[in-house]
Amino acid sequence: MVGYIVIGVIVLLLLWLIFTYNRLILLKNRVRNNWSQVDVVLKNRFDLIPNLVETVKGYAAHEKEAFTRVSELRTQYASAGSVQEQAAVSGEISGLMSRLLMVAESYPELKANENFLYLKQQLTAIEDKIRFARQFYNDTVEAYNTAVMSFPTNMLAGLFNFKQERFFHIDEAEKSGPQVKF
Repeated sequence: MVGYIVIGVIVLLLLWLIFTYNRLILLKNRVRNNWSQVDVVLKNRFDLIPNLVETVKGYAAHEKEAFTRVSELRTQYASAGSVQEQAAVSGEISGLMSRLLMVAESYPELKANENFLYLKQQLTAIEDKIRFARQFYNDTVEAYNTAVMSFPTNMLAGLFNFKQERFFHIDEAEKSGPQVKF
């Protein structure tokens, strides 16, 4: 009788280990998948940026520094090695895009330009998608991190080297609006 109890406990423990390990794998893969969704939307924005920059460039030649920085940031994003580096670059690009749109407000003929209006509308839609994708990514990271940190799962997570993921956040400096100077 004691032998059956011991076997039953061992089987239950093995089932718990298998279930917990597979759950951690599932959550980790969701984090990766959700980051790739953020990455896709950010790429859409990067694909739109050159068109927007070229449209504004014709009207605001004195903003050459901003146009150059946008190109540099696109390259920097492509070579970023971590989510945090990509998030930092993305935040800086968001600030520059806001600055370019504010510059465009100073040019009535640009504001009325059909191409500019279309690009601005597309950028607004993409920025909304980016906000949603970031939020969804952070929600997934929260679920994963909670699993990794919760007892007794944390023991198994430590054993199999499951580490907490970092949230997508934007630094305080990047949260403030851009400073536009004429």
